[in-house]
Amino acid sequence: MTNVFPQEALANFVLQAKRHSYASQGDEATVAPLLSGSKQLEYRDGLFFYRDIYVGMAYFVGQEIVAYQDHPVWSMSYAGGVSPAVQDRAVLRAIYAFLRLALRQGTVAHPYRGPAVVREGAYMYTNQSEGTLEAFWGHERITDHALPVYALHYSGGALR
Repeated sequence: MTNVFPQEALANFVLQAKRHSYASQGDEATVAPLLSGSKQLEYRDGLFFYRDIYVGMAYFVGQEIVAYQDHPVWSMSYAGGVSPAVQDRAVLRAIYAFLRLALRQGTVAHPYRGPAVVREGAYMYTNQSEGTLEAFWGHERITDHALPVYALHYSGGALR
């Protein structure tokens, strides 16, 4: 990266922003959205600022942007959700609660989403990614008793 901060500082910030917004609070972290009908999450630490805007619930699409000194420096787009077979709202909430648990376990080496594998009860989260913070893409899944119940694709990187 050609920015005035080390890449590790950005990776740490991205990880903390995710942990302090959706991963820990879900939709409760929402602030007044800029875009009608969307959900918007924000986090600030020093000169870094994070904004995550998404639309939808069972299936959703969103974008995260990190700014440094009010200049966008990094972004990630994502799309996914629960399987259309999941109709029960209690099951949907349980899947998303497990997703937030997995997202809280992300690492500085790969701060985009969660770790490679998280298991709890019948749920298993898997995440496969390629690339670095500069340019990356990946796919995460959740299964319930080995049956797919959630999938998401993501990609992003440093803005130039």
